[in-house]
Parts: sequence; structure tokens; C-alpha cells
Amino acid sequence: MERAIYDELLKWKGRKNRKPLLLEGVRQCGKTYILKELGERAYKNTVYFNFEKDPGISDIFQSDLDPRRMIEQLSVKSRTKIEPGETLMIFDEIQSCGRALTSLKYFCEDAPDYHIACAGSLLGVLTSKPYSFPVGKVDRLRMGPMSFREFLLANSEERLVGFIDKADPTGWLSESVANDLRTYLDYYLMVGGMPAAVSAWVHEKDVNMVEAELERILADYKSDFSKHASESISNITFIWNSIPAQLGKENQKFMFGHVRAGARAKDLEDDLQWLINAGLVHKVKKVDPPHIPLPMNAESTSFKIYMVDVGILRKVAGIPPDFIFSRDKGCETFRWIAAENYVLGELVNMLGDTPYYWRSENTAEVDFIAQVGMEVVPVEVKAGRNQSKSLSEYISRYSPKVAVTVSMKSGREGVLNNIPLYAAWRIKDHVKNTVGVEGQI
Repeated sequence: MERAIYDELLKWKGRKNRKPLLLEGVRQCGKTYILKELGERAYKNTVYFNFEKDPGISDIFQSDLDPRRMIEQLSVKSRTKIEPGETLMIFDEIQSCGRALTSLKYFCEDAPDYHIACAGSLLGVLTSKPYSFPVGKVDRLRMGPMSFREFLLANSEERLVGFIDKADPTGWLSESVANDLRTYLDYYLMVGGMPAAVSAWVHEKDVNMVEAELERILADYKSDFSKHASESISNITFIWNSIPAQLGKENQKFMFGHVRAGARAKDLEDDLQWLINAGLVHKVKKVDPPHIPLPMNAESTSFKIYMVDVGILRKVAGIPPDFIFSRDKGCETFRWIAAENYVLGELVNMLGDTPYYWRSENTAEVDFIAQVGMEVVPVEVKAGRNQSKSLSEYISRYSPKVAVTVSMKSGREGVLNNIPLYAAWRIKDHVKNTVGVEGQI
């Protein structure tokens, strides 16, 4: 399956000042697959080492950390000659061997001609703690679940991707093309972007297989809860299970008291941070005023929590896959929660960072505040609820050059740009094209 990050990996390979690579991301998002694809397509040969499945590999790193000695022994282990620039060495689940992580410093300093790419599903947890981490000695990339664009490509819909890539996303599309995109978006909100679930849908069109894959992924996540955070497993599980209900509130601000009765922030904030560091959730902070630099205006105690993937969100919420056909009120509520979570994921993919949100004293709320270049852009998601007054209040207060509503509507009304949900991946490009002519981006 085609992944957008592959182009970034090729850039890393060709970089003169290339360092060992850490490819981070939530478990099961396709990190190992894409690194093996890189080795297959861009290198003479590939050697693969998994520190979780084969703990014996760690023995090679237990004496000195001389790169030449380690490469010799890794060559013996893999029965492959490891050649500078010709062989890709993949260190998978590197978080299981701290010495291997430390060794990247010495590969960078003493053997920079060797190409090493590392994957780890909990590197964010590991590197958030005091550790002998090779600061400044590694390149880092983050990978997430498949985007809607990647989902379309996996379904062999290059035609639809081509339409959206080339079109003005606020412009008109033929009804037949728009209907096809709406249908695929429904499927995406049902399946999500985890590659195993997407593969089950693409190749089998069997929703039971999709459900089985999502249940397996959730079981792996819960195993991580107990394996890496055993003292806090109950708190982490309570937080994890509370997220859909918290997003379904009128005021979506995350409340520790809604995780379990009597809970306070000081009791649970470390456990929430574990989920954030593990890449399983996105923390969207409130920003007020929404001015650059946004991080300086963010409020640390006011935030919303979204899940990393809409398919996972659906499973944790206990929503059956046929919700996409239902007009039941409960399903409509979940539909706008899923739409918000989906748009957030697209924004994270585009921006490489998590956006913010804005809320006024009068409870007007704009779902996301995104920074594109030097432009602060309000992004409102509309899927079954009307928040036009909130966005109007924001525009009246702050006079943005461009504002975006993501719904099933298209068109422009002054600074307001209506982009269909199925074209959300074009938001960044559209903003640049809209205000860039004035030299703002």
C-alpha cells in the first residue's frame, strides 16, 4: 500500500548529512512495512533485526559500542554482508534494547556511511524519560495511520485522488464523483486507517474481518498498557475508555472527574501523558488569544483528547460498523465525533503537529486553530450540527484572512472557505494558494 511518508524516507536516504533514523508512531500503523519497502526498492539488500522477537540480538550491544565490531557481528547474525550505502539495517522494536538505542550515537559519529533505520511503537514513552538517548545524533520521522487519501489509493481509486489533488477544493465536482467520495469517506469512518484493517476491507470487503483486526489491535494496545505501565494500568484503561464519551459532551473539554468518580488531575495526568507519549491520543489545547506564537498562548489546563484513529475510536465507543447507514440520533452524534477526529488526523498529517482549539467566554467554540506558515486559520467541522455562529464570532473578533468550514458543502463566502469532508487533505494547500498571493505564506 502506498504511504506518503515513503518520499520522506527517500529524502533521508539521499541526504549528505544523514544520521540513523528513528521512525516513530503508534503500534500497527505500518512502520515495519514501509521500512522493508524502502529496503526492497531503494537498496541492494536489507538486514532486519527485531529486538522484541529475538532478544538474543541484544547481546551484540552488551559489551562495547564500537560500530565496526557490531556490524561484523550483525553480518554474521543476518548471514548478509553489510555494505555502506548499499545495505539498509532495520532495527525494529528498538525500545526493547536501550543499549541499541544508545549505539546510534556511535554509528552517527564513527560509521556515518552505514544506513540504519529504526522503528519503535513506544519510543515516545521511552524518550520522555531520563535515558541515554542519542540527542542530536538521530533523524526522526513520525508515522500515523493511513490518511483518507492513502485509503483511496489502497482502494485503487487513483482517479478520485487525481480529481481532488488538481481541483479547487471549494469548487464544484460532478455529483457522481462527489457521491463516490462520500461513500468512500463513510467506509473510512467505519474502517479507519490502521493498515491491517484497511487491507482486510480492500481485499475481502468483509466487515467481520475488519472488526477482528481492530479487536486484535486494541488487544495489543491493552497489552502495552500492562507491559509498560503496569502500576497505572487501571487508570490508563479508564482514561482510554472515557474518550468517546468526553468527545460527545456539549463542552468537549477533557475532565478528569469524568474518567471516574472523584478523580482529580493530579491522580491521572501522568497516565494521560503516557497515552500521549505512546502516540495513542492527540491532545488539542485551547488557545486564547489565537495569535502567533500559538504555544505561548495555549492553556495547559484546557484541552480536548482525540484518538489516533477513527476506526479505533469507533471500536472503543462500541459503535457497530453499520452506523454509516443509520440516521438514528445516537449514530448521528457519533458521526460528528468521528468527523472531528478524522479532520484532526488530516490536519496532523498536513501540519506535522497538533493544532489547537478556541472557545470564547460565551461558549462559542471553533474546533481547530491551525497555523499554516504565518497564518492562523480557524477550522470548523460541521457534520450534523451547526456552529456557524461560533465561527462568525471568531471572524468578527480576529479578522482572519482565511477561515475554513469542513462539511459536505463547497464554495466561498468572503474569507470563509467551505471544503468538503472528503477533500480535507487539501486544507493546507488551499490556504497557501488563497493567501500566498499576497506574500503571507
